Amino acid sequence: MPYADLHVHTTRSDGSLELADVPAAARRADISVVAITDHDRLQPFDETVVERDGVTLVQGIELRVETEEGQRVDLLGYGVERTDALVAETERIQRDRRERGRKIVESVEERLRIDLGLDVDTGFGRPHVARAIASHPDSGYDYRGAFDHLIGNDGPCYVPRDVTSFSEGREILVEACSIVSLAHPLRYPDPESALALTADLDAVELAYPYGREVDLEPVERTIERYDLLATGGTDAHETELGVAGLSQAEYEALEFPVPVEGV
Repeated sequence: MPYADLHVHTTRSDGSLELADVPAAARRADISVVAITDHDRLQPFDETVVERDGVTLVQGIELRVETEEGQRVDLLGYGVERTDALVAETERIQRDRRERGRKIVESVEERLRIDLGLDVDTGFGRPHVARAIASHPDSGYDYRGAFDHLIGNDGPCYVPRDVTSFSEGREILVEACSIVSLAHPLRYPDPESALALTADLDAVELAYPYGREVDLEPVERTIERYDLLATGGTDAHETELGVAGLSQAEYEALEFPVPVEGV
């Protein structure tokens, strides 16, 4: 069982857990440390590391970026501090997310001739749409089917995002975070080129539940080649934590500050 789960989403982006419920979910999974890595959004507490209800919470962020070659990857920033550049970029992204979300919802409702009853607000993402489609009695699609046939990247209701460039996103996160890691490197269409990006990062996500057999040797070689730290986590969008993560020794190697208590 992992000691630290460093990839967890809440309802502040596209997760199912309320932020206030994360400590209880961590205790159920016997997890001592959780990094909150909501997509493109900062948390409502200023501390980089805080102790809440006996669980250490690391303030993180997951930022999607696009390389010069056109591949989109996700960067995980840990130990986040608010900088002007990060605040401005997350606000820009949230505006784009809301506009994109409205277009996707309108497209789905028109195509299926149903009312999803969704309020498109800050933190909105496609999982919100997929959940609404799956719960509607007249949609004809479950959660996975909504992505596969409607709102996935090749779907008829897909709307692209205005994504931050890799160089700009990396620069913003390096200024604001103590560690910047490449998320789930073996999920991308071109894992080799994605792993090459870590030459300019601090870490790469090693422990990750891909849901299929994967060969981690390329990731391990990359860690050795660039002298990287290893991060890991569940990428939790539901309520179960601890599916993947780090041991206590691996977490302590990241050298986060001592958590502030009682915030």
